[in-house]
Amino acid sequence: MPGLVNALVIVAVATLVIVRQCRARAIDSDRRWWLMPVVLAAAALREPGMVDAHHRWASVLLLTVELLIGLATGAGWAWTSRVWREPDGVVWSRSSKASVAVWILGVALRAGLFGLGVLLGVHQDSSALLLALAGTLLVRSAILAWRAQSLPSATGPAAAYGDAMPRPAWKERV
Repeated sequence: MPGLVNALVIVAVATLVIVRQCRARAIDSDRRWWLMPVVLAAAALREPGMVDAHHRWASVLLLTVELLIGLATGAGWAWTSRVWREPDGVVWSRSSKASVAVWILGVALRAGLFGLGVLLGVHQDSSALLLALAGTLLVRSAILAWRAQSLPSATGPAAAYGDAMPRPAWKERV
């Protein structure tokens, strides 16, 4: 039953996070952005079946690669998200189409890794996926918080659309 509960938690958290990130959201770098990933990691680590006792080294290798894919997905997701500061000083973020591509690539790599584990006969528990999801969210949140803090402050007038466009040269009429 814990495997089913972990699977449901993974689906619920992934759905919630993806749906929330497709809309623009204010980033509050002072809040506890690390709390949900830590709770997910604690839930994953409390399960005893993360490493297959019969294929210990292959299981640890698959788990390590799973974690690396999760960390890379989180970093890619954070760096492809758009981050901006409004004139009132609030920092916002929104995932882009490239962020969706990062998610699809991460899911495809994880599916391939699961398939490799099946071919090797390694038992893979859902807690490994839950731990990788926690790593993904932790890295993404940390990078977004850092990006939000590194944005320039909105003290001057806000840039308007077209401000960076070159202006046409003055033409005289004869």
